[in-house]
Amino acid sequence: MSDNVDAVAEGVQKLYLDEATGEMVSKTELKKRNKQREIAKKKEGKAAKAPAAAVSGKKREDNLNPNEYFAIRSKQINELRASHNPDPYPHKFQVTASIPDFNAKYKDLAKGEHRENEKVSVAGRIFTKRESGSNLKFYVVHGDNAAVQAVAQSLDGSDLDSIHDLLRRGDIIGITGHPFRTSPKRGGDGEISIFIENVILLSPCLRMMPTEHFGFKDVEARYRQRYLDLMINNSTRDIFVTRSKIISYMRRYLDNRDFVEVETPMMNLIAGGATAKPFITHHNDLNMDLYMRIAPELFLKELIVGGMQRVYEIGRQFRNEGIDMTHNPEFTTCEFYQAYADVYDLMDMTEDMISEMVKEITGSYKIQYHPEGKESDKVWELDFSRPWKRIPIIPTLEEKLGVTFPPGDQLHTEETNKFLREQLAKHKIDCAAPLTNARMLDKLIGEYLEDNCFNPTFLFGHPQMMSPLAKYDRNDPGLCERFEVFVGTKEIVNAYTELNDPFDQRARFEEQARQKDAGDDEAQMIDETYCQALEYGLPPTGGWGSGIDRLVMFLTDSNTIKEVLLFPTMKPEVNN
Repeated sequence: MSDNVDAVAEGVQKLYLDEATGEMVSKTELKKRNKQREIAKKKEGKAAKAPAAAVSGKKREDNLNPNEYFAIRSKQINELRASHNPDPYPHKFQVTASIPDFNAKYKDLAKGEHRENEKVSVAGRIFTKRESGSNLKFYVVHGDNAAVQAVAQSLDGSDLDSIHDLLRRGDIIGITGHPFRTSPKRGGDGEISIFIENVILLSPCLRMMPTEHFGFKDVEARYRQRYLDLMINNSTRDIFVTRSKIISYMRRYLDNRDFVEVETPMMNLIAGGATAKPFITHHNDLNMDLYMRIAPELFLKELIVGGMQRVYEIGRQFRNEGIDMTHNPEFTTCEFYQAYADVYDLMDMTEDMISEMVKEITGSYKIQYHPEGKESDKVWELDFSRPWKRIPIIPTLEEKLGVTFPPGDQLHTEETNKFLREQLAKHKIDCAAPLTNARMLDKLIGEYLEDNCFNPTFLFGHPQMMSPLAKYDRNDPGLCERFEVFVGTKEIVNAYTELNDPFDQRARFEEQARQKDAGDDEAQMIDETYCQALEYGLPPTGGWGSGIDRLVMFLTDSNTIKEVLLFPTMKPEVNN
């Protein structure tokens, strides 16, 4: 919207230079030039007095601080609310075209071309308001991540004059008029615009909007006032459009393979389905504590028991854990379960789903990712093309550490606990208490394997003690049929052949209960309802889960999870 406003004026209507005043004025026969000069002088006198009246003789509006602006603007709008002349909050405005559709439909207009017979109505938020001379009013209006210029020519103190005096930057307005393209003097194609025939205030902005020049860049303010972030920063809106595309792709992928989307409870008697610390809430009528779910897994497998052979759920999970660059207390996952499939089927599905999703959404299998933020020079090229690398956990750890681990079926013993403590001490690795075998192994995996996974990589062959819901490995005792996918050193997928032996499952839960008694508050509880469901028979099943937030981070080049959550969890603001 950068054309010179005086040059634009020539393309609005037939205007000519009045040598007596130096203004571009209309050639309309309805008005005489002398009368126009008188009106212009009256307006100039009125404008000279208006700022003083608006701010009680102290400051002009553009020099007010935010509190002063809010007070003055609120008073003005409350007066309109009382008089209804006009009503600042009308019930309805009939929009005939979105701003992107308007721009697309009339992109082929020639310079200076008007289509007076084509009436359109658009709505949006004022981002720029300016004048050219006393008669031409210009607005830049934003809506649906697009912008359009609107131009009005006022005559003789018309209604357009009064509404122009009322409108402010940030107001949401409705415009009715006809399309045209400006005809600039200094070259260029001109701008697709709307010639305003009527404009109505739909919802006033009572507070100062951040300026376009300086933007809205304060990180904490952006997260706390996401509406302003979306309003000012188009890049933020792009992130959440991509997020929507990722979820839509997953849903379409599974729907096309005969999966049924389901919903399972958010509040449970048992916090099961994952190893994590839950949130606790209270149900007043039942007078009992409930756990916010940490995963929907157990319910989904009960549906497989019931004969729904392919099910999935996309939804929120809640974990009472730390907040950092990749963790938020509530987050979104996709989990699916397929009867008569195993971990190897799921590996193939994972490669196919995610690699093709990246290609469809970004246009390439390779994406650029800045792990320290877009302002950093450090950049990774992540290649999602197939096949992905597959790394066995225990043999690779043995190679990295230069030691031989105890056999798989001995990884849960006290001797292994002593061995793992020695490895942590030898390599100066800290691990939070309690120092269970599972926690120490997980720490070693993180240090030596996960932190080296940049392109999508399968880590497989987890010890059974780390995976209480996964089926034992058919070839390696003590291990289970599970994999995790890591990209850019972060986990994005966890999957396994599901444990369907009710006797083994109960024994695993009991071992978890012993860990909880030993102080591990992330260990799982015994879920009697689920154990009973298994006793009716769970077919051989493959189960898969993915954290959608992290996928969005990689596909939008965002290095913190707060960028990809519309409303991330924040500490309350401290009022000084």
